Amino acid sequence: MSKALSIFDTTLRDGTQGEGISLSADDKLKIAKKLDQLGVHYIEGGIPGSNSKDIEFFKRVQDFGLSAKITAFGSTRRKDSIAEHDANLKRVIESGVQVATLVGKSWDFHVYTALQTTLDENLAMIYDSIAYLKRQGLEVIFDAEHFFDGYKNNPEYALAVMHKAEEAGADVLTMCDTNGGTMPHEVHDIVSVLAGRVTTSRLGIHTHNDCELAVANSLSAVRAGAEQIQGTMNGYGERCGNANLCSIIPNLQLKLGYEVLEPERLMQLTNTARYVSEIANVYMPINQPYVGTSAFAHKGGIHVSAILRDSRTYEHITPETVGNRQRVLVSELAGQSNILSKAQELGIPFDPENEDTREVISKIKDLEHQGYQFEGADASLELLLREANGDLKELFVFESFKMLVEKSAGKPVISEAFVKLNIDGTSIYTAAEGNGPVNALDNALRKALITYYPGLQEIHLSDYKVRVLDDKDATASKVRVLIESRNYENSWSTVGVSGNVIEASWEALVDSLRYALIGQTKREDYTEIPSAARGLVNH
Repeated sequence: MSKALSIFDTTLRDGTQGEGISLSADDKLKIAKKLDQLGVHYIEGGIPGSNSKDIEFFKRVQDFGLSAKITAFGSTRRKDSIAEHDANLKRVIESGVQVATLVGKSWDFHVYTALQTTLDENLAMIYDSIAYLKRQGLEVIFDAEHFFDGYKNNPEYALAVMHKAEEAGADVLTMCDTNGGTMPHEVHDIVSVLAGRVTTSRLGIHTHNDCELAVANSLSAVRAGAEQIQGTMNGYGERCGNANLCSIIPNLQLKLGYEVLEPERLMQLTNTARYVSEIANVYMPINQPYVGTSAFAHKGGIHVSAILRDSRTYEHITPETVGNRQRVLVSELAGQSNILSKAQELGIPFDPENEDTREVISKIKDLEHQGYQFEGADASLELLLREANGDLKELFVFESFKMLVEKSAGKPVISEAFVKLNIDGTSIYTAAEGNGPVNALDNALRKALITYYPGLQEIHLSDYKVRVLDDKDATASKVRVLIESRNYENSWSTVGVSGNVIEASWEALVDSLRYALIGQTKREDYTEIPSAARGLVNH
């Protein structure tokens, strides 16, 4: 099939309605940049004017020069009013986007119950709003809320809604399974009917996963005529979530033969999914299809024996097609090709037959077993590889640190850190306060090093996330800390794991400064420039 499809990502809007998901403006901008690198065609940023985060996002994203089209979400004008005076529509226009996503009612039950207006007035609301935005030069995507429920209850009216939107100039008519209760065969039949009635607009599909059918329903809609697919990364969304683009994209491209992403972009799918998971600070199921860490993992028995001869025996696609990798959980070969590829990318010479190479591969495997996740912490992985290759030397020797956290009635918590290091044979002891234990540690460590390495003044911690790895031990559970740091030009992420959140934070923090210091030198001079020792925790 040669029909080109467009991917509409609504992670930043609909995805954030999922329980436990909250993204800052910086988070949304990072994800938008990553989605653009993946190659999605539309990125829905949020609702202009609804909150300060979305206002900041739409203001700043214009300077990013993204290839994807940024869309703003809004609803049709209020009943018994005019579109030109509608504050919601004005905010969409003022957001500076080129594409507006407009939601309207297509279920007569909702028109009567939610809007409390007439069917004719709802049609007028849809027509006026779309026509107004089109006069402003915007591309308009019309989201017909509850379309499938509306069609099953009153097919004539649901189709009338779509015809009115098309008449107003809507570029895409999106059929929404808002309650997520429609079956795949129903989706196919209903989309087929609409596809035979529409003449100028393209058709889109937006499904929810309440029956575990969002992906299947999206595929059914495409086979019946839909050309734009809405969904979220990792299926984030309200209730049971939205259609998972991490499954939809490869299913369309690799199984059904549609044009979706360029092959080299598709290879970024796994990394993008895991990156979004880390930024959202939401656990990513290891058995998630295509992009999960266990999606192509094999453990013992005849499976391992067979895949080592030919991976097609137990793998439906080549993992690298979607940027994932095969994992042989009981074999010393597991992870070797991935590590060697990463070393080659960094210009680090590694011989797979060398004992040191086998040791670092074994070390990284062991760290992953302990809970380390290097997909979102490339800086920590690079440091491990350079240490194994002898590129890094000690910059300081860690001796000790202490933390003081004091809370008095009616007063804010005070955090103070005391750090003792040895630099070039000189014992350095510093103390610093912070608005939390990690900030205090960061300040004390910098205070000790800044005289020797003034370049650290350009570095700051830009993000800090903690994830509980196994909640069965409650407050004694092991945690993974992910720290993002940046200077004027670049950003990088490091990871630490421990049963003590302060220890895990220290490990990630020290790695961050180590990476910052080697980043300030020429790559070919690594062996001549000393770099920070790991300090408290030795991988």
